Amino acid sequence: MIRIDEASVHYRGRAALHPSSLDVEPGAFTIVVGPNGAGKSTLLKLMAGEIKPDEGSVLLDERPLSSVPARELARRRAVLPQSSALAFPFTVAEVVRLGLDAGGRASRAQDIVDALKRVDLDGFSGRYYQELSGGEQQRVHLARVLCQIGPPVAHGKPRYLFLDEPISSLDIRHQLAVLSIGRDFARAGGGVVAVLHDLNLAAGFADRLVVLAHGAIVADGSPAAILTDGLIARVFHLNLRVGALPPPGIPFVLPQSAA
Repeated sequence: MIRIDEASVHYRGRAALHPSSLDVEPGAFTIVVGPNGAGKSTLLKLMAGEIKPDEGSVLLDERPLSSVPARELARRRAVLPQSSALAFPFTVAEVVRLGLDAGGRASRAQDIVDALKRVDLDGFSGRYYQELSGGEQQRVHLARVLCQIGPPVAHGKPRYLFLDEPISSLDIRHQLAVLSIGRDFARAGGGVVAVLHDLNLAAGFADRLVVLAHGAIVADGSPAAILTDGLIARVFHLNLRVGALPPPGIPFVLPQSAA
């Protein structure tokens, strides 16, 4: 388990994340939502060990995350950032192979083929990354991350995926496919944390929803338990209505006319 205990982050004296506590549990798909600038990416980077807390602690299996060797950390968790710039003329296969190298896994051509197939890029291995659309590039990096992390559980220890806005450039079919990959990884025993903006997709896929506002966690629980008209009004300052689909009762959010 990855545990954040009263951890805070400051940028140039400004609190990007107020003291917060959160457990990243194996077997659960956790989705973080909130307005722009709420601290979602900061929270994700903190959980993944990409930044250190100014106060409090972040633990992996009760060990300080900062004490975990880089190679071990790369095997236990993988991060898909919001954007990834590549200045060199890599082929798609070369980009995905970077994940195998980062995770210390043997570079096998079949692993790359399989990862690309999972993200609906079968046959793209020899194409140049820079010639792809934004959505295709985003899925190439997801394939890279999947190659890095390998199976959800290895040697009895869960592994973790951190996905920062993984569907921002994707059409609806690929949005659903990517979120299904995250859900399947969690159901197989891994831990997954994703940052999303679409509240309906978050409600439909999350086992656990974490809501941030002004650098603080303001709600944490199942979508059905916490996603209410009042919460949305308080966090997003919008007049929206939350309904519920037929069993299993997944909530959905409907905008209301300003008139």
